[in-house]
Amino acid sequence: MKTRAVLILILFIASFVVESKAQQLNIMPWPSEIKMAEGQFVINKNLRISISGNPDKRLQPNLVRFIQQLSKRTTIPFDRDTIITNTEASMIIEVNRQGVVHLGEDESYSLKVENDKIILTAETDLGAMHGLQTLLQLLDRNRKSFFFPCIEINDKPRFAWRGLMIDACRHFIPLEVIKHNIDGMAMVKLNVFHWHLSEDQGFRVESKVFPTLHQLGSNGEFYTQVQIKEVIAYANERGIRVMPEFDIPGHASAWMVGHPELASADGTYKIEKFFGVFDPTIDPTKKETYTFFAKFFKEMSQLFNDEYMHIGGDENNGVQWNENPRIQAFMKKNGIKNNHELQAYFNGNLLKILEKNGKKMIGWDEIFQPTLPKTIVIHSWRGRESMEEAARKGYRSILSSGYYIDLFKNCSEYYLNDPLPDDSKLTAEEQSRILGGEATMWAELVTGESVDSRIWPRTAAIAERLWSPASVKDVDDMYRRLDVINLQLEETGLQHIKNREMMMRRLCNGYNIEPLRVLADAVEPLEGYRRHGSQRYTTEFPLSRVADVALSDAPDFVRFRLRYNDYIKTKNKVSYTKMMDLLEKWSGNQASFNSLAYSNAALREVLPLSDNLKELALITRKLLEQLDSGTVMEEAESDALKIQLEKLKFPVAEMELPLTSLTLEIINQLKNGNKME
Repeated sequence: MKTRAVLILILFIASFVVESKAQQLNIMPWPSEIKMAEGQFVINKNLRISISGNPDKRLQPNLVRFIQQLSKRTTIPFDRDTIITNTEASMIIEVNRQGVVHLGEDESYSLKVENDKIILTAETDLGAMHGLQTLLQLLDRNRKSFFFPCIEINDKPRFAWRGLMIDACRHFIPLEVIKHNIDGMAMVKLNVFHWHLSEDQGFRVESKVFPTLHQLGSNGEFYTQVQIKEVIAYANERGIRVMPEFDIPGHASAWMVGHPELASADGTYKIEKFFGVFDPTIDPTKKETYTFFAKFFKEMSQLFNDEYMHIGGDENNGVQWNENPRIQAFMKKNGIKNNHELQAYFNGNLLKILEKNGKKMIGWDEIFQPTLPKTIVIHSWRGRESMEEAARKGYRSILSSGYYIDLFKNCSEYYLNDPLPDDSKLTAEEQSRILGGEATMWAELVTGESVDSRIWPRTAAIAERLWSPASVKDVDDMYRRLDVINLQLEETGLQHIKNREMMMRRLCNGYNIEPLRVLADAVEPLEGYRRHGSQRYTTEFPLSRVADVALSDAPDFVRFRLRYNDYIKTKNKVSYTKMMDLLEKWSGNQASFNSLAYSNAALREVLPLSDNLKELALITRKLLEQLDSGTVMEEAESDALKIQLEKLKFPVAEMELPLTSLTLEIINQLKNGNKME
């Protein structure tokens, strides 16, 4: 009996050690199934890789990029003439068939790492490419070598539609930025690039059928058809669909600069510089409108090969329709009761055009109308309720509500936003109509210079939500892994770290950016639409202030929060010491930053924020000392501190201090008797 008990104890300890190792992995998205084992596959220059089966030719360049990244990380020079071989190899990739880059393709893979062999198997090359990304994330090192831990992974996506939308209209996003964002998407297993290409502020695609669209509607900033084809090929090689969006009938000012006959009101039109909802709207009652769109969508359908075409359809305020007697007479004659029904009439005609060109229609919530067939897809920005209503009525849908990364919300909010949460009341059949979701990068407050830092690394967390099992939702562990993935994303060419540093050097007018970095890593831009409310932005704003280098998850505050959470749970003195170090760093930064900013016009607006950070850090330090000593706070002291915090919480230069909310938590902890969880 004793022997059996000892054996059980040994097995339990071994299981605990393996599980602990799994918890330290930095994979994102987290796989469906993962089993750790003992041992390591050590990497050296003798690595040989073979491919068997019937993969698409795109697997070869993806494997080459894998080898190049592996070489850079390990500093090992791999011989390009011998590493990929048809003979005996230590890494074997087995692919059953060629994948097709369309909705619903098999993207699953299995990965097994043993001491002397790696086996990656997949139904399609798309799955194998995902497996290569996972393998790169498993790379580890010690004093002697680089290695992959022994492991077995069986993985597949939870949702088939996992996208990123980039608005290239409100601010034009250069081609090279689009391409390296596609590389970032591939790293975290996103598979739909949604390209928003028409808006009030610009029409961004070359049209050879209607050249005045881009000639007059873009201020010279547009993508040529050659560039569009280049991006489509680039994305296809990485297993990513490219879906265009042409937003109509509203948000259409730029269309009408070159084609005023499309408008529902006579007049001369111009490209908008401001942001919001404007009156210019396509006239849905004229035959000429559909003649135009028949030619336009024929051209665009030949240019874009994805099966879906996004028609936008959002935020039509109806002003021009209401004020046009001819449109009102048309509605009365045809029994159209309101503008929603008129837009449904417009969409129905567009659907016929798209179907004739072999396309399926997708649009924002506003296109949802029972008169349209269930072949359309509803893209929900209004909320999960709207998406679920569509699913109940037989329509497929995707979710973007809660994934608006332009709103500067903390990553945890996006991460916990699930298209199909545990409490969903949808039936199994209705749930099958929820295809997935998209992160949406609207471009009012970004330029090509800053857009990467607004998309990444937070979109990696959204990618995990759309790929991984619903049970994977530990926020602290997500932040831990995201900190590592953030650096790896840089290898794809993303400039979310590099450009931020450059913007800080410009603000400081020199190389000494450390005081600004310390402040910027502790503050966050205003959430939601509050920054828009502070002043009326236009396309001419340079977006180069301190608020434009502040991140939605202030890096040092995230680290402080993680240490605090650990301390509350475990009383870990290491976490306590690290918190104190950060507080000392923040309070000690005031003199350095104020000296740097005092005679710098670009930084002076932030001086009060620097002062507030010092004051808040000193308050929090004192409170943590009380928390550690077991002090109970009196009501009067608590009330006085809360008044003080309210003042420190007030935004400065469109930024705020996230530490204020945590400091309030500590006050409540002390007030409630310092009871540790």
